[in-house]
Amino acid sequence: MHVQEWLETIPPVAIYALVGVVIGLESLGIPLPGEIVLVSSALLASQHGDINPYVLGGCATAGAIIGDSIGYAIGRRGGRPLLAWLGGKFPKHFSEANIALAERSFQKWGMWAVFFGRFIALLRIFAGPLAGVLQMPYWKFLIANVFGGILWAGGTTAVIYSVGIVAEAWLKRFSWLGLVLAVLIGVASMLIIKNRAKKAAAEVSAQRAEAPLEPVAAD
Repeated sequence: MHVQEWLETIPPVAIYALVGVVIGLESLGIPLPGEIVLVSSALLASQHGDINPYVLGGCATAGAIIGDSIGYAIGRRGGRPLLAWLGGKFPKHFSEANIALAERSFQKWGMWAVFFGRFIALLRIFAGPLAGVLQMPYWKFLIANVFGGILWAGGTTAVIYSVGIVAEAWLKRFSWLGLVLAVLIGVASMLIIKNRAKKAAAEVSAQRAEAPLEPVAAD
């Protein structure tokens, strides 16, 4: 069963809770399809009036911010042994190569790695725990975490919901052509920030042969 078809079988309150919990756990460092759940829920909200997009976006934002903060606390307390443990549990996501790439992103971009990392699936999982492991000052992490969470979760909800509304109206007037155009416009607008962030990550990847990182200095 498709994610959206399954979401249609549960009440709105459960959808709000599911979105917040899944995104929170993903932000905490557990590989889960948070973006897929959010996009599917926002699209469903555009088709069903009993799902409030503002509540949905608020739950997604809260999950992102709280999950990242918990991940930061765990990473700060657990240190590098935590990354080794996660590598054993989730070798595909927490491999040495992925950790090295994420560390170099933090070294080069600092707070921006937390902010833009929200738009990249791999860094979205790493951001909280890794910022804690590298001893990034919490106030810096919190600023990037809050603004990144609001822009990613709230922005994704708004864009997908708007695309769904426009697509439904166009579908009635211009059949499938309107739907295709509306979806393409929405997807393109979401990918702009993500593509820029990926280019930055690619630059960091090219420097993987550099010397080991120094911990982020505390202020």
